[in-house]
Amino acid sequence: MATAVTILGWIASIAFLAVALVGGYFLLATRRISAQAERAVPASGKFMTLGSHRIHYVDQGEGRPILFIHGLGAQLHHFRHPLFPELTDFRLVALDRPGSGYSGRPFGFSGGLVEQAELIARFIAELGLERPLVVGHSLGGAVALALAENHPEAVSGLVLLSPLTHLEDELRPEFRSLYIKSPLKRRLVAETVAIPTSLKYAPQTLAFLFSPQAAPTDYGTSGGGFAGLRPSHFYASSADMVAIERDLGAIEARYGELDLPVAVMFGTADRVLDYRLHGAPLAGRIKDLELDLVEGLGHMPQFVEPKRVAALIRRIAARAFAAARLAG
Repeated sequence: MATAVTILGWIASIAFLAVALVGGYFLLATRRISAQAERAVPASGKFMTLGSHRIHYVDQGEGRPILFIHGLGAQLHHFRHPLFPELTDFRLVALDRPGSGYSGRPFGFSGGLVEQAELIARFIAELGLERPLVVGHSLGGAVALALAENHPEAVSGLVLLSPLTHLEDELRPEFRSLYIKSPLKRRLVAETVAIPTSLKYAPQTLAFLFSPQAAPTDYGTSGGGFAGLRPSHFYASSADMVAIERDLGAIEARYGELDLPVAVMFGTADRVLDYRLHGAPLAGRIKDLELDLVEGLGHMPQFVEPKRVAALIRRIAARAFAAARLAG
């Protein structure tokens, strides 16, 4: 009996040591990759403190303001690199949402869509933006819709690129690795296996995001892609993914209340969000919606069709800012 207990003790010790070694390896690999990512895509903007939040943002140009809100797992470079050169006659502001890019994510911040919209309304007021046109991509589109519904006085119009607008019946396989409900487990995964795994499968992820187009060759740097290879970024993306179901249904129920210029651009070949669920149904629910369905386009119109996106932004900006002047 004593011998059996001793053997079991040795097995348990060896198993514990193996787990510790594997965990240590992934922890060190994560820190190495993260350090390389920060050198490749360093913080390049300004910082604003809003309560317990520290928001990283860029603010350039002069003219009427346009505010850009990025999607899940992204950061401000998703707009700065492809779109800013096309819109030089506007004041262009893009921010990293909490935990993404170089914005902090304070303890207790759930990442709910309404909560993010509230923070962005405070950001708009603090920066002194006069009713900006808001451009939201993917999950950023849902945040922009929540902002317009709950803070209509803060914005003049919306341009939504491949936006998330409706709850889906089930979680698709491509997103299951991000759906981690336990904050403790999410932190453990973020600090160990998530980043090396993300790096390993980066080609497949980019193909999913950009298909049927190819990702730009400089996406990792100019597009900010490498910034996602950091534990804080993975943690925020996972928390945002879990938080979607908290608010999106209520936001969806209020689309008929929107009373401002709104445009949506969707690619018919988008693999991330299906235009038949997230784009086309809006035409019957949002008053005077401009819906631009682009045949064969994937999920990243700002990279693939920047001039077409900029032209749409200009059209809605003209309507939105004219209406804002009349209202003022």
